[in-house]
Amino acid sequence: MRSLDKLLLSRLGPVLAGGVAGVLAALLVTWGNPGNMGICVACFTRDISGALGLHRAAVVQYLRPEIAGLVLGAFGSALLFREFRPRSGSSPLVRFFLGFFAMVGALVFLGCPWRAYLRLAGGDWTAIAGIAGLSAGIGIGIGFLWKGFSLGKNSKNLHAAGYLMPLAAVAIMVLLVMAPLFGRDAQGTPVGPIFFSEKGPGSQHALLTVSLAVGLAVGWLAQRSRFCTVGALRDLFMLRDGHLFFGVLTFVLAAFATNLALGQFKPGLEGQPVAHTNHLWNFLGMTLAGLAFTLAGGCPGRQLILSGEGDGDAGVFVLGMLVGAGFAHNFSLASSAAGPSPYGPTAVTIGLVFCLAAGFLMRERLD
Repeated sequence: MRSLDKLLLSRLGPVLAGGVAGVLAALLVTWGNPGNMGICVACFTRDISGALGLHRAAVVQYLRPEIAGLVLGAFGSALLFREFRPRSGSSPLVRFFLGFFAMVGALVFLGCPWRAYLRLAGGDWTAIAGIAGLSAGIGIGIGFLWKGFSLGKNSKNLHAAGYLMPLAAVAIMVLLVMAPLFGRDAQGTPVGPIFFSEKGPGSQHALLTVSLAVGLAVGWLAQRSRFCTVGALRDLFMLRDGHLFFGVLTFVLAAFATNLALGQFKPGLEGQPVAHTNHLWNFLGMTLAGLAFTLAGGCPGRQLILSGEGDGDAGVFVLGMLVGAGFAHNFSLASSAAGPSPYGPTAVTIGLVFCLAAGFLMRERLD
C-alpha cells in the first residue's frame, strides 16, 4: 500500500490513475452503461437530477453510483492520509453559477471533459470539436488567471461541515437501494419521489455494486494523484508542466485499447451513441464548459474529489451542476442526438457572457 501511494504521489501518479480509469470506463460500457459513457460526471449528475425529480426527462433518470463512489472514494482516501481539510467561503454564488453554466455547456455538447475523451476513445469523431472547444475555453480561462482572476481565499471549517457531501453521497446510495415511491398516477406511472428511466440512457447501467466499486476506486486514485482533465491542459499551457496531461493521454489510450479489445471501437461521425454532429455547438458548448471549469479550479471530476476532501466551495459548484441539469432539461436547453435544441445556443451565449464578466470583474490587482 505504501509503495502504491508513493507512486500515486509521484509524477507518474496521474498516468496510473488515468490508465486504470480509462480501462474501467470502457469496461463499464460492456457491463451496461451507455455507449462511450462509462464515466461522465455531467451526464451522471444530470441523471441524478432527474431521479430526484429536478427534471422530468424520462429517459435520463437514475441515481448513478459512480458519482457517489467518486465522492466517497476521495473521502476515504483523504481521511486515511490526513488530507481531509474542511474549508469554504470563496465566492459561493459565483461558483454555483459557474457550475450551472458548465452543465449547460456540457449538455449542449452531450458530455463533460471525461466523456469527450471517452467518446474520442470509442471512435466518435464528433468529440474532436468538443475537445477543441474545451481547449479554447481553458485557454481563455488561463488568460484571466494571468491577469489576476481569483475567487478569493476560502477559510477553515469545522469538520462537521466537511461531512456534508460524503453524507449526500451515502444518501444517494440509500435512495437507490430503497427506491421509495409515494404512489402512482391514473396511468400507473410512478409519482416519485425517486424516478427511474425505463428506456433510454438512464435505463442503461452496470450492476449497482460494480458501478459503486469503480467509483470508489477511481475516486481514491484521483484524490491521491490529483488527476484532472481540465487541470491537465491548464498546467500544460500555463506552467509547461505535462505530468497531469500525460495522465489524460493515458486515460484516452487505455480506454481506446480496451474498446478495441472488446469490439467497442466504432469510428465515424454518424450514429454515435448520445451524440450529435453539429460541430459549431459541440465546440461552443465545450468552450463554455472549459471556461467555467477553469475559473472554478478544476474539471467536474476534480470538483467531486475536492468535495469529498471537505471543500465546500467545490460542493457548491457540484450543486450548481445539479440544478443546471434540471434547468437544462426543464427549459429545453440540452441537446439530443438530433442536434442542439432551439434554446441551447442562447443559453450557451448567456453562459459565455456570465463567465467572461466574472473573468474580467473578479481580478486581484497585480503590482
